[in-house]
Amino acid sequence: MLIETPTNRPGTPETPTTAPRRRHDDAPDTAALFARMAELEEGPEREAVRDELVTLWLPMAHRIAGRFRDRGESIEDLRQVAALGLVKAIDRFDPSRGAFESYAVPTITGEVKRHFRDRMWALRVPRRVQELRNKVRVARRELTQNPGSPEPSVADIAAHTGLTEEEVGAGLEALDSFSTLSLDAELSADDDGYSLADTLGAADSSYDVVVDRESAKEGLRRLPERERAILYMRFFEDMTQSRIADRLGISQMHVSRLISRSCARVRDEVLGQRTGNRGTGGTSTTA
Repeated sequence: MLIETPTNRPGTPETPTTAPRRRHDDAPDTAALFARMAELEEGPEREAVRDELVTLWLPMAHRIAGRFRDRGESIEDLRQVAALGLVKAIDRFDPSRGAFESYAVPTITGEVKRHFRDRMWALRVPRRVQELRNKVRVARRELTQNPGSPEPSVADIAAHTGLTEEEVGAGLEALDSFSTLSLDAELSADDDGYSLADTLGAADSSYDVVVDRESAKEGLRRLPERERAILYMRFFEDMTQSRIADRLGISQMHVSRLISRSCARVRDEVLGQRTGNRGTGGTSTTA
């Protein structure tokens, strides 16, 4: 509401005592359309009025989206989110409770902020920590807005915001958690530069070997003595099947069959243990 008090000095222009609030060009007069939509039942006619309202107020939604540019999200996506907030505002607005702009601006702004809160974080961060981050970010900006101002300490931010130093610390950590760092990010500018991925450890395949050996022990113990001896000579002494056959006085083909059957039995028992199906292995016979 604008309140203007004219002066009575002759020859001087009238000057308002309170600066009038600038009305944006993207705030059309749509009171009649809202009143009409409120009277209509659900149907094509009401949808047409609703679409007309969206079209008329869309420039305002785009203007609000522009306030959040350069924060890591494209302006096209921000406009889409703001448009969604506009549609919600139109659907929920009660024409008898005031001007639409006063209701729509916080609704659209809240929708865009919610988008940043819920969609833009690379990692899921509790809402309370996000709020601490925002308070710390605003406090740092306010404390350093004067040229030459030093970087505020944790204690300075805590005193400025009324937060504890522990809460300020959580907010400062969250400032660096909005986006993740690529594993290909270069950590050194030298010729022999390395990336973040180069500093990370890799899984040692030997652990899998240890697990497999421990899993196979029980199955090997249950094999007949001759089959255990054949496996030992083949895999630990690296003897050929023909040498094993000569030592035991059997054919090489028989050695091959015993090795295949013994390995299959141990493997089946191990897999059965891992899936909870114990006792699926058959009983080996010797020739």
